[in-house]
Amino acid sequence: MTQDTAVLALEGVSKSFGPVQALDGVDFSVRSGEVVALVGDNGAGKSTLVKTIAGIHSPDSGRILFEGQPVKISGPTDAVALGIATVYQDLALCDNLDVVENLFLGREQLAEGPSGLARQLDETAMEQRSQELLDTLAVTITSMRSEVGTLSGGQRQQVAIARSLLGDPKVVLLDEPTAALGVRQTAQVLELVKRLRDQGHGVLVISHNLADVFEVADRVFVLRLGKGAGDFAAGDVSQDEIVGAITGAQVGNGDSRTKGQS
Repeated sequence: MTQDTAVLALEGVSKSFGPVQALDGVDFSVRSGEVVALVGDNGAGKSTLVKTIAGIHSPDSGRILFEGQPVKISGPTDAVALGIATVYQDLALCDNLDVVENLFLGREQLAEGPSGLARQLDETAMEQRSQELLDTLAVTITSMRSEVGTLSGGQRQQVAIARSLLGDPKVVLLDEPTAALGVRQTAQVLELVKRLRDQGHGVLVISHNLADVFEVADRVFVLRLGKGAGDFAAGDVSQDEIVGAITGAQVGNGDSRTKGQS
C-alpha cells in the first residue's frame, strides 16, 4: 500500500431496505493518520454507511477496499479481523465493572497454573496492558480499578475508545463521540481523537456538531439523501458551506469546491 492509498475505501456502494434507498452509489475513503468527519441530516445514510463498514449491513452493490485490496465484510468479526474498530454512541460499557474489566471483557487473558492445569485470569498482565494503553492515550482516568459507572461521560468515552484499540486497529469509527458531553469533557475526547490520528490510525468521526468537526477533521464528507454531497478539505471550506451541502442549498449552483474523493 502506497502512502496515497486509502486504508479504507468504498466504491459505488449502495444499500436499500425495501423501498428505502439508504445509500446510493457512495464513494468514500479514509487514509492512515487522517480524521474524516461524516456529516449529514437525520436520514442521510450516516448510520447505514457506518454499519456497512462495520459488517452489520452488507452492501447491495459496489465494493469495499481495505489497504487497496477488495474485501468482503460479512459480519462484525470480519471487520475486526481486518483492523476496523467501531465505538457506537451507546458505548456498550458495563457500569458495575472497573476500567480493566471493561477493557478486557470478552478477551480476558489467562495465566497458567501449576502444570498448566489450573488457569485463572492474569490480572497483573491485564492491568499492565491497560496502564500502557491509557498512558499512550494520555487519558484522564486516575484509577483503573474505578467502576465505570462512577466515571464522567468523557472518561467513559475514553474507556470505550481505549477498548477498541486493544486489537491495534488501522481504522477507528466513532459514532457521535461528543454527544451529551460538557465543554471540558468534549475537549478531552477531541484531544483523544487527535492522538489517534497522530498515532497513525485512520479515524472516521460521525457528528452533528460542526464546531467539533472543524476542531479535529482533516476532511469533511457530506451525505445527503443517501448520496455523497461533498468531500471537502476542512481547511478550504466554511461551516456555512458544509450546511449548504447538508441541506442541498448549493444544488444546481455549479459548486466545484468538492474535493478529496478517491
